[in-house]
Amino acid sequence: MSTKFQILFLCTGNSARSILAEFLLRKIAPDRFDVFSAGASPKPAPHRLALQVLRDHYKIDVSEARSKSWSEYQGKRFDFVITLCDNAKESCPVWPGQPIIAHWPSPDPAEFEGGDTEKERAFWQVAQQIRRRLELLASLPFEKLDSLRLEAAMKDIGAREALDLDQSVATI
Repeated sequence: MSTKFQILFLCTGNSARSILAEFLLRKIAPDRFDVFSAGASPKPAPHRLALQVLRDHYKIDVSEARSKSWSEYQGKRFDFVITLCDNAKESCPVWPGQPIIAHWPSPDPAEFEGGDTEKERAFWQVAQQIRRRLELLASLPFEKLDSLRLEAAMKDIGAREALDLDQSVATI
């Protein structure tokens, strides 16, 4: 049996997008990845709507979810580091071992303005975008790709499907 890939999802607050990515990938490909998330300036706790969407829409146990600083993983070797917001991309530290770094931008659902129902839809929309990207990641033939092709594939996943929350939530 081969070793699992080590993957880290980064965002500024580690309260929404990176938490969604961490728990969704744990569900999608638990045998292929050890999954972590962190933030540059972590919030005190994950956003309640991120946890609600994971529980209600994906039936994921989020009892272990917590916001973490990326300094918690200083010195840890990762195979992949994926930033989910522009701030994390710009301030991302150097990680040991030369991991493949990709940027998969998603809008911050915590910044969406509207009623409770619309806010939950915004979190669900972002979760769906992240889930689709994670399914593409999990389906990559890692054993057949050299590091340059793998890096290109990771960047291509992040370039797919831009999401405008104001427009997508309004159309649901």
